[in-house]
Amino acid sequence: MAAAPSSPASASPAGGGGPRPYRSRFGDTTLTKVFVGGLAWETPSEGLRQHFERYGDILEAVVITDRLTGRSKGYGFVTFREPEAARRAVQDPNPTIAGRRANCNIASLGPPRPAQPRGRGPYAAGPHFQQVPQPAAQGPHFVPSRAPASPSPQMLPQHGGGPAAAIYPSPFG
Repeated sequence: MAAAPSSPASASPAGGGGPRPYRSRFGDTTLTKVFVGGLAWETPSEGLRQHFERYGDILEAVVITDRLTGRSKGYGFVTFREPEAARRAVQDPNPTIAGRRANCNIASLGPPRPAQPRGRGPYAAGPHFQQVPQPAAQGPHFVPSRAPASPSPQMLPQHGGGPAAAIYPSPFG
């Protein structure tokens, strides 16, 4: 009995477990599919193919269109045969395609994120932990909250008619 030939879309990379259900007819496109955004409305799928074919063999190049109007949505996808070709294609993340600056990246990875600063310093923990300097002229009892509509006996107006500050009774009499 002869074994049935396996296709790349149904072959399991781990060598067992049966076919893997990929949404693409090309099998696993995790590292071969490139997202291209910022396309001119007039850019056809063939124009996308022509721009990217210098990087390697292309299985599919498609500009995404609106189903009702047929107009381009301004983005598309290019699926390469080899992951190395896709890596070469995204070396320039902002190529000029049909006279317009586009943006591209490996579709499954998304756009590159800026590097986070490392080490110690005021920005090491990120922007959420920065200390905000308090106004020194207000003194240690400054309360930056909303004042009530009618001042209570504990709330006295500041000199100069500015916002009211909380005055607490002294524990020392």
